[in-house]
Formats: sequence, C-alpha cells, structure tokens
Amino acid sequence: MPMFASPARQLRRQYRRGTAAALVLTLAGAGMPLAHAEDDDPYLWLEEVRGEAALDWVRAQNAETFADLKDTPVFQSLYEEAYGILTSDAHLPHGKLVGDDFHDFWQDETHVRGVWRRASIESLVAGKPDWQIVLDVDALAEEEAENWVYKDIDCVGGDSDRCLVELSRGGKDEAVFREFSLAKRAFVADGFVVPEAKSGVAWADEDTLIVATDWGEDSLTESGYAREARLWKRGTPLASAGSLLVAGREDTMLAPVAHGDGGRTHVFLVRLEADWNNVEVFPLAGSRVGAPLDLPRRVLVEGVVRGQLILRLKEDWDRGPAAFAAGDVVAYDLERGSATRLYAPSETQAISEVETGDGLVFLEMLDNVAGRIKQVSPTNDGWAVTDIAVPDNGVAKLAAASSGRKDFFVTYESITQPTTLYHVAPGGKLTSLSQMPAFYDANDVIVEQRFATSRDGTRVPYFIAGQREVLKEGDAPTILYGYGGFLIPVLPVYFEEPSRPQHGALAGRMWLSRGGVLVLSNLRGGGEYGPRWHQAALRENRQRAYEDYIAIAEDLIESGVTSPEKLGALGRSNGGLLLGVALTQRPDLFAAFDIGVPLLDMRRYHELLAGSSWMGEYGDPDVPGDWAFIREYSPYQNIEKGRDYPTVFFYTSTGDDRVHPGHARKMAHALEDLGYDTWYYENIEGGHGGTANQDQLAMRTALEYAYFVRMLMPAEWDRSAATSIEAAGP
Repeated sequence: MPMFASPARQLRRQYRRGTAAALVLTLAGAGMPLAHAEDDDPYLWLEEVRGEAALDWVRAQNAETFADLKDTPVFQSLYEEAYGILTSDAHLPHGKLVGDDFHDFWQDETHVRGVWRRASIESLVAGKPDWQIVLDVDALAEEEAENWVYKDIDCVGGDSDRCLVELSRGGKDEAVFREFSLAKRAFVADGFVVPEAKSGVAWADEDTLIVATDWGEDSLTESGYAREARLWKRGTPLASAGSLLVAGREDTMLAPVAHGDGGRTHVFLVRLEADWNNVEVFPLAGSRVGAPLDLPRRVLVEGVVRGQLILRLKEDWDRGPAAFAAGDVVAYDLERGSATRLYAPSETQAISEVETGDGLVFLEMLDNVAGRIKQVSPTNDGWAVTDIAVPDNGVAKLAAASSGRKDFFVTYESITQPTTLYHVAPGGKLTSLSQMPAFYDANDVIVEQRFATSRDGTRVPYFIAGQREVLKEGDAPTILYGYGGFLIPVLPVYFEEPSRPQHGALAGRMWLSRGGVLVLSNLRGGGEYGPRWHQAALRENRQRAYEDYIAIAEDLIESGVTSPEKLGALGRSNGGLLLGVALTQRPDLFAAFDIGVPLLDMRRYHELLAGSSWMGEYGDPDVPGDWAFIREYSPYQNIEKGRDYPTVFFYTSTGDDRVHPGHARKMAHALEDLGYDTWYYENIEGGHGGTANQDQLAMRTALEYAYFVRMLMPAEWDRSAATSIEAAGP
C-alpha cells in the first residue's frame, strides 16, 4: 500500500516519537496510572482532552496534515465545491410546524452559523413563502462574543408564543436552553434559562418546565447524563425546583418528554436503563408521578393521538389475547391500558420514523430500503392505512407535522435526484412545492441495489453509484461507506445531513464527477429491516456487522467494480469503529481508510464520556465474558506491527463530548510509533459533528476527498500538482 510521508515529515515524526516515549517514561516514573490496553496504555495522556501535551501533539498533527493535504491544488478545488454546496441559498426548508407557521433553520454563505426563520404554511403551500428571520445566530454570537451553534427549538404550541432555544458552545452535546418570545422575536427578560449541561427539558405548560439537568454533586449518571427530573415554576429559582423522580447512577439517563394531543399536553418521564434499549415510562400529572406504564422495555414512545400512546416496538410483546411483534406500531390506551396494532411491517419492511397529527399517525417506512409514507387514522373498527403516493426507488421522509394539524410535509430524494418538498393535504393529496437544484451532473450516473453474501449466508444489500462508463469499465476508485449500528439505516439520500460526506450532492460533485464510485452498505446492526436486523449484530454478535462490510468489499472486488489498490473505506462514530475493525482484520482489501470521530479503544470506551450508555450495543468490558468477545475485534488492542496497513486519515473534534477524541488520538499515535504513517485532523471545536459551522464543514469534507484522491487516484493527484507548478511559472 502507498506511503506518502516526505523525508522531512519522517524526521519530524521520529523526533515526536522519541518525545512521546520520554513522556511515557516520565508519567510512569511519577506514579501516574496507565490505561488498560491490556494492562498498560502508554497513550493515556492523550485522553486529557485539553491537556497541554495532548494539544501540542494535536497541533503538530494538524500542521503536517495541512501541509500534505490542505496546502494543495486538489484541496482548493474540492473546498470550493464543498463550500458552494454547503452554503447554497437553494436548499429546501426542513423544520417543524408551530401553530400556522413552518419553522426552519437555514444556513448559507451569508448566514454561516444560520438563522431560525418562519413562513406561514399558507404562503409555503402557495409557492411564495413569506420568510421572516426569527433569530440570527451569527449576529447573536457576535453580540454575545460566544461561539454559539444552533441545536433546536421547542415551542409550547397553541396560542402561546413561547419557545425554548437550545444553543451549544462550539457544537458540543452540552447546551444552554433560553426562553424566547415568537411575538417579540427576542429572548424573554427574566425568562427560563437552563445553564450549560446535557439536559432534557420539556414544557408542561406555558409557566412550567420539567427539567433534567446537572443539579450538582451526584446528580449525573455514569454516562454523564441527568438522573433527576424536577418541576420548575415560572418566577422561582431553578435550584428550588421540586424533585419528581431520580434514576440510578448506573442508568443511562432520565428525560422528560411532552406530546401534544389536540389541545392537551401529555408529559412523561422516560428512564433509560444502563442498556439504552430498555426504558420505563412514567406518566406525569401536575407534580404527581404515576406508576410506570405497563409497556415492553424495548420500545420507542412516538406521540399521543386521542388518548392513545403511539409506540414503536423493538421486541415482541405478549398482551394476553393480543400478541405484537418487534417492529409493529401499537396504540396503548392511557386510560384503559389496552393495546391495538396500527401497523405490522412485512419481512422486507421497517418503520424509520413516526409522527403524529390531529387524530392521525404518519409513518416513514422502508421496503427493501426504498422509501414509503403511510397515513394511519382511527376508525370504529381499528385503524385505516392510506398510502401516500411518493415516487418509487428513492428515500421518502417525513419533513414536518404537528399534533394540531391534519396536513403534513414530506421530502423525496435519491443519490441522483435532488430533494423535493411536498405538501400532503388532509386526505392524502400530494403537491410538489419546490425542488433543490442539481449540484452535479447526474445524467450519466446510475444507481443499483445489489446484494452480497455474508460469512453466515445472510444476504446483505448495498447501493452502488457511478458513471455508466466507469462502472462498465470496472476497476474504479471506489469509496465504501458503512455504519451498522443503533437501529440507524444507511440510505441513498441527496442532501439530508450535510455533515455526512457520502450523500449524493457532495459525493456526486466531489467524487462521482471525477470518475469515482460510491457504495453505501446496509449492514446488520442498522435499521434497514427493523429491530431484527439491529438485534442480529448486538453484543457477542457484533462481528456479524463487520463480516457484512467485508463481504461487500469482497463482492466489489470479485465482481470487478474495483480492486484492493483502489478501494477506500469511509465511516464515522460507530462507523469509525467499523473501519477500525476492517483495518485490523482485513487491511488487504483496502487502500484507504477515512475514520471519523471514532470509537476504537473498546477496553475503555465505557469509561469515556457517554460510552457507558452504549453497553447494550457492545457489552461491558469489565465483565470477563463480555471482554472476551469485545477483545476479539477492538481495533486499539488489535494493532500489529508488520501488517500492511494503508496510510489512514483520522479526524475528530476536541469539543466532541459524546465520543472521546482520545480514541482517534491514541490509535493514530500507536500506529505511528509502530512505523505506520497516518494523517490526522482534529478540529478544536465542533462537537460530535466534528465542525461548528459550514466553513469548517467544507474544509473537513475537502480534506476527506483530498485524501481519497491522493490514495485512490494518484494520477489525478499528480496531474493537479504538476498543473499547479506549471501555472506558477519560473
């Protein structure tokens, strides 16, 4: 596999390796504890998120990565392409309904941090939205000298004009909640303010909040989330709020949720056990907490319709004469305690999202990973299902709905089809409102769904996209994206989440247009086929997800799409763990690994930030039986000297308070100390998304594709460099 370190860079690394080794000896001599990688971890100092030595190492790594990847003509071209897409003023609105208005968060070249804006639903449906800025986050950040990143809004609804605005410093999960007046378009003087923490907040009524936050000593779970919920009345200090319920330290969190049902609000406290899949739901009436509802423990609470709590089951539920299967959508009568089935997906179907309207339930579905939308309404005989006629062979998503309305909004898109926004009128009539422009020429791009056979015989779907002639010729530079966890499906979207560089608009312009191929894998552990697909790769069965990914890589090579010298891997977060496993188990299949905000040290993941909340997914490393199967795949513990590892690109964020940056830091440093070159980029802010604004996102995305061009398209890289030198002249 190619190595790209210059002689000067190699000398710098030799110096740093000697410095790091001396530091390890100094720490050990001072009696400081070393981590467990089995028993000793010489890179524990890199877990000091803002430690001076750690940040010095980060800055040195960034400088080298910039010198090799950023300060190049290829990067500049890619950056301009990414920035143009990410800051375009032609994106579609995608928000929520509040009263008679559509609320949207908008970013473009002028509004890099973004603006919260609104338009009347009537004007939006008429095709002439009367947008009005509600809050300018760029102006707020400048005025308050804070690095504010917009997270969300939560409004009381009905006739109230009050909302909570959730703002984060630098994009962290920790956030501040501040009360806001829609009528005045300003924060409320002496209004509700919940200080910075990983909080859960819900409106009980216009003058009452239910708050779960950091209340001080011993108020957080081992995962770092709130374990106590309190009732806070307007005009009283937050510290005097009355306690409602306290969860255990070993639980993941306690969170308040409020669901509208016509003119009524139902409030619940949800306790997530140490296994984040298991929950208890407590109804709240005023300040009285009721007994937990008689529900299955693995369930998602989606809303309330006419006194019926809408549930999405993640396990089978036997209710005596009635029996429900994992994946079913069920209505639970809050007064009678009875349950009825709304919808039972088939073997090829999965429910992705559920929204509620005025007496209605809206379902976002997959059928063999193709999008469907259904509307469900109560009748005298049960529930009636209406199909919403979205286009076939793409991704259909619920865009906005409200418990006070019977209409709603959906979007449709694919890798080649720009996103279209539709209004769905009462009764199901679909009207196209607007379409995103094409950000790349997809006329010759074809998208196919194929299947690979995993090690245990399971058929695993994947999508492949590329120019017709490129796919016909074969042996193409190819990026294989993967995730495979937490019930999250990987879908062939155009521009759903711009932080994901594998989506159609960015990948199409920056990769497919250059003659590359993009592959999206639908691994077990994800949500492509519902709970059964997710549960097939939990805990001791985690290796199945990795075998699925490897099977797709092998299928791409065997079918002639690409070759090991031209196949790159792309993944972030849980997908970063996936890539770490592929790197240590099958480096022979790949020439490049782009590993973002990853989990990698699975011996210590549960001790770092929110890690302990994922033990239901991976297992508990402190339990010998669990560590036995985790140890088999944990990337950090499986690095070996003498293997033919490609030069890896790691990226993370100092401000990521979900997945600890120590994972990426330690893995990169360990590889380098064994003689392997890496590129490493760490944004000093940005949270788990890795960036805090569109400019930073464009830069990181350009770095990722510059890396892939260098590793998988060396001729293109060399040609661009040569052209740049010629243009400079003597």
